[in-house]
Amino acid sequence: MPRILLNLPPDRIDPWRTALARALAGAGIAAELVTAPQGAIDYVVHAPDGPLQDFAALPGLRAVLNTWAGVEGVVNNPTLKVPLARMVDPGLTEGMVEYVTGHVLRHHLGMDRHIVNPAREWRHEPPPLARERGVGILGLGVLGTACARALAALNFRVTGWSRRPRDLAGIDCRAGAEGLAATLARAEILVLLLPLTPATGNLIDARRLGLLPRGACIINAGRGQLIDDAALLEALDSGQVGHATLDVFRIEPLPPDHPFWSHPRVTVTPHVAAETRPASAAPVIAENIRRDLAGLPLRHLVDREAGY
Repeated sequence: MPRILLNLPPDRIDPWRTALARALAGAGIAAELVTAPQGAIDYVVHAPDGPLQDFAALPGLRAVLNTWAGVEGVVNNPTLKVPLARMVDPGLTEGMVEYVTGHVLRHHLGMDRHIVNPAREWRHEPPPLARERGVGILGLGVLGTACARALAALNFRVTGWSRRPRDLAGIDCRAGAEGLAATLARAEILVLLLPLTPATGNLIDARRLGLLPRGACIINAGRGQLIDDAALLEALDSGQVGHATLDVFRIEPLPPDHPFWSHPRVTVTPHVAAETRPASAAPVIAENIRRDLAGLPLRHLVDREAGY
């Protein structure tokens, strides 16, 4: 009987224990769920903000199963010597698609000027059609691909960029430095869904902000460190960037005195674009445990060198 450690903050343990027990039973797996690293541990269901950080204390460990889509909080842990799987949760993907689509439509339709209109001005300014609006998506992993397809289905002109070349029907896929520049040049609305790696930190700096069409909107639901904050504020002040909707930040919660809070062209949302929901995520973990016990490769394995 495998023993599974729930390495989670206390307030998340009960929902995960209930959901995972149900999912394991559904997969035909008899397992013991524990909350302390005592005795033999076969698998760790891990949150990067969980109490255990020293995996060397678990000599019989077979795999670490992350509950977050992002793995930057664990991938470089020097004590991690076993396979690491990232979370690819159908509920998380649905939530991200809804968040990105909602904010893309908000900026595309210019809804802010109607919602906040204290002067009661009658501004008859119909927006363009979606097929006339360029949307760029940086990152074509599971989340980026799902968002790109949803936006393309609404007839937006979607250009997607990734580290490796991709081929997605209905999406203009680009890669490499030239592909990034071309994606930015077309992006009247830019969506950031990249993982945080040494190659993506501060990727959107002053130079690349300058490649965007003037007045472009940015939606960052990836990682806060993807954008140079100071450069973004300068671009907002100059009008190069028309608005930034930010769900992720270098420091979370975002400090009350951070200039993003008070900037008139910034929308702050408190890291709610996509949440791992135990009810939909637990079956993903149970299936990976079933596969490992059957001698099959884990799904959603992290490439340790690439960082995601």
